[in-house]
Amino acid sequence: MYAPQAVKRVYIARGFQDNNINKLIERNGLERLPLSEGESRADIKGNSSSQGIVVQISLIDMLQPFEKFLDTLAVSPSTSLLLLGGVQDPHNVGAIIRSAAAFGVSGVLLPQQNQSPITAAVIKSSAGMAFQIPLVTIPSAQTALAMLKKRGFTAYALAAGKQNIADAAFASPSVLVLGNEGVGLDKAVRALCDETLSIPMHIGAESLNVAASAAIALHSWSERHPEALK
Repeated sequence: MYAPQAVKRVYIARGFQDNNINKLIERNGLERLPLSEGESRADIKGNSSSQGIVVQISLIDMLQPFEKFLDTLAVSPSTSLLLLGGVQDPHNVGAIIRSAAAFGVSGVLLPQQNQSPITAAVIKSSAGMAFQIPLVTIPSAQTALAMLKKRGFTAYALAAGKQNIADAAFASPSVLVLGNEGVGLDKAVRALCDETLSIPMHIGAESLNVAASAAIALHSWSERHPEALK
């Protein structure tokens, strides 16, 4: 699990018997409180069944600082990152995080401005994968791309372009850049990308949802790097 520091309290029913969860609670030194207290809190109440456990999470602490992330990132040709440049719908963000985890991405980069933050809706849409992959806060897409390119990354803009994504070599560490649902990638961000990749589709279709585009792009990348799926 990434960002265990995001878990602040655990509310557990008397007689809760999941040994794996109990060991995780003990290993991370988490505070255990009666389930009734968690179910009564306005900030974590919901319509779902607690199944004997409620966890209070700090959404801010789900994110890692960019420079700290870079210091610990092992970079090789099979390293990929996903940079979201203005994705606004939290359900899209969650679905993208889910795909990133499924295809072996090393981290999802999220700008501090003009980008959907990590919310409960994002976590739910990720089907829990928000806890299985580093989520990284970056000062801006331009700053992050400049730093990554200095470390040998090739930046790929996912937008209408000449190169079919199926033909991309992905021979070096890669950062795939996705834009806003409506207006696409900012011109300044796109200008920093080394290549623009497009997904071929039927002439009658104008575009794909950004989350669907991300899944297709990451599948294309993973075909060149099957070792990332192990």
